[in-house]
Order: sequence, then structure tokens, then C-alpha cells
Amino acid sequence: MVLRPSPLGAWMLAARPATLPAAVVPVLVGSATAFAAGSFRPLPFIAALAAAVLIQIGTNFANDYFDFHKGADTAARIGPVRVTQSGLIAVETVRLGMIVTFGLAALSGLYLVAVGGWPILLIGLLSITAGVLYTGGPWPLGYHGLGDLFVFSFFGLIAVAGTTYLHSGSVPIAALINALPVAMLVTAILVVNNLRDIDTDRVAGKHTLAVLIGRRATRAEYVLLVGGAYLLLPLSWLLGTAAIGAWLPWLTLPLAVPLVRTLLREDGPALNGVLKRTGQLHLLFGVLFAIGLLL
Repeated sequence: MVLRPSPLGAWMLAARPATLPAAVVPVLVGSATAFAAGSFRPLPFIAALAAAVLIQIGTNFANDYFDFHKGADTAARIGPVRVTQSGLIAVETVRLGMIVTFGLAALSGLYLVAVGGWPILLIGLLSITAGVLYTGGPWPLGYHGLGDLFVFSFFGLIAVAGTTYLHSGSVPIAALINALPVAMLVTAILVVNNLRDIDTDRVAGKHTLAVLIGRRATRAEYVLLVGGAYLLLPLSWLLGTAAIGAWLPWLTLPLAVPLVRTLLREDGPALNGVLKRTGQLHLLFGVLFAIGLLL
């Protein structure tokens, strides 16, 4: 007998706490980049962190809601439980949760706009819109092979550079360089997810990049993203935009190698563990990277 979670537990499932490092890490790295350059503002840091987490949760609610409506989430799903498809939360209640969460993100963003001006307003509007259009709307990004580009851009490049801009009022080359490893690892999380779901997504007509390029190329993409994150770490140090501490995330390499090996040989439900541990790798990598930039 499977026990149903409490209402709060169901909402926690919908929020997908394991995905939240994808929102936290760019803010940490972007803030550390600004701090290393002599700029740091505590209140914008807190507000940016809150807005990023809310946008991530809102995007998760949107995915749960729209994937159910589009038939991508069915009883054949092999990933974690989706609350809409499983009936844990009513469909319209999930939709309301999505609207409220994005609304709270917008409220947090009002202060950020007051600090950073129209560039932050543009980033906020684009981030919320993309969070909805990832699986919603007449031409959802995630259904047309653009999910990887969306994650790389919004949870990597834009998030790190935008956070740095909040602190310093500019986007130095160091922010863009430091954003690349973050973007690569956060995209690797999506790659595992899409590789695991490749068969059910294909049947549902959800043309993720994994569906379009196949298993072999998707595995190669994961290797390139994870390996590239480590290879790009010394770039800031070599260009003189970061101290020797930029190498610190290399301490996580013993965690990354087994993940790559497992992904190259496993399929289906066995990838759930790889998905979870890739998220953990992203978080630890990002925290060490932020610390290293401060040294």
C-alpha cells in the first residue's frame, strides 16, 4: 500500500526541492564574481536569491501542469511522481499555484528593478515568460528541442551575469566566463532527465533534444557538458579575472567521474539516481566555485 503524502508533502513534491540548486548556484557565483571585483550588496543578494528560487518553483509547477495537459506525463512515467498526473493536487490548483508563485517572484523583482533598472526588468520578464513557455503555450520550447538552450541561457549565462550586474551595475568579462561552467552543469541535469524519459517523450510527441538526436548523442552531450565545466574552470585564472581559488571545484571531480560512467551504461529508472546526484554535483561545484572566487 502506497501512502499518500500530506497536502504540504504534495506541494513539496510539486516544488521539486532537488532542482532548487539550479536557481541558487548562479546567484552565488554571480555575487562572488561581483565581490571579487569589489562590489557586493547584501539586500539585492537576498532578493535575487528569493526571486530565482520562486521562478524555479513556478517553472516546476508550470511543467507539472502543462506536461499533464499535453499528455507527456502518463502512468508510464518512470521519473519522480508528478502531482497533477497522479491526482495528488487538483489540476486547477496546480495552475493557481503556478500563478501565485510567479506573482511572488514578480513582487521580489520590484525591488531588484529599483536597484538595477530596466535591464533587470527585462531579465525578470523574460525569465518568467520562458518559465511558462518552456512547456506551455502554442509552441513550448521544451517540446521543440530548445529546452537545453533555455536552461543553459536562463539558469546559466543570464542568471550569473544578471546577478553580477545587480551588484556592480556592469557585466564584466569575468561574469560571462564564470557563467559558462555553471550553465554547463545545470544543463547536464536536464540532459539526464531527458535521456531517462526519451521513450515516453517520443510517444507523447515531446521532441526534446534527446528525442531528436538519440541516446548516443545525448550521452555524448552529457560528457561534454560535465567535462567542459571542469576544463573551463582555469579560464578565469589564466585571464587574470580570478585567483587560484577558481580551481577549487576540481575537488568534486571524484563525484563527477562515476556519474559519467553510470550514464554511459544505464537507461530508464536507473538514471533517477544519476539525475539526483548530478543536481548535488552542481550545487557542490557551485558553492566551491563561489568560495574559490572569494579567495
